[in-house]
Amino acid sequence: MGRPSVSAERRRQVLEAAIRSLAANGLAGTSLDRIAEEAGMARGHIRHFAGNRDDILTAAAVLFYFGEVPDLDTNGPVISNAASFLPEKAGTIAEALDYLFGDFAEPDAENTVALALVDAARTNPRIHAIVLRAYTGSQNELAALLAQACPEAAPAACRNVAYGILTIALGNVFMADIEVSSQRTAVARQSAELLVATLSETLSPRAG
Repeated sequence: MGRPSVSAERRRQVLEAAIRSLAANGLAGTSLDRIAEEAGMARGHIRHFAGNRDDILTAAAVLFYFGEVPDLDTNGPVISNAASFLPEKAGTIAEALDYLFGDFAEPDAENTVALALVDAARTNPRIHAIVLRAYTGSQNELAALLAQACPEAAPAACRNVAYGILTIALGNVFMADIEVSSQRTAVARQSAELLVATLSETLSPRAG
């Protein structure tokens, strides 16, 4: 595989700078000037290599969630990787819960960026589609892991439990800004585990 062009390298630099700015300054504070300063480029170069602010934030969302740098001259980003933010090492539902209520739950720069992109998705349809795909893809992956762990469960039940797990994990992240209890994440995980247990319970014959 050949070396990326100078234009492609500069574009990645701009998108990575945008992600760093979102982490440091939030959505409102991530202007073209801030991105240019973070990238160490002139504002005109930023626009040349990556487009306007909306273009940059949209492409930055693809890079953040899927690790890909979309081309500038496309109407919509093409995402070839599996649309899930769960790590490849999460091969079982237990490992997925370890991640969602472990590294994913830590109040770090990545979560700050994720919250900023969710905020941007409210008014930018392209970012909305990217964020939705990331979370829907993760729900689908959770459902597949649940089906693997409980093969007799109905597909609809696996999808519903996967949705519940994902919303608990996301709610736990959002609550980090307003609720500082050291037990918050542990309680959230217990809630997710109770949901997982319902899949087995619905298959167990009732006594009587």
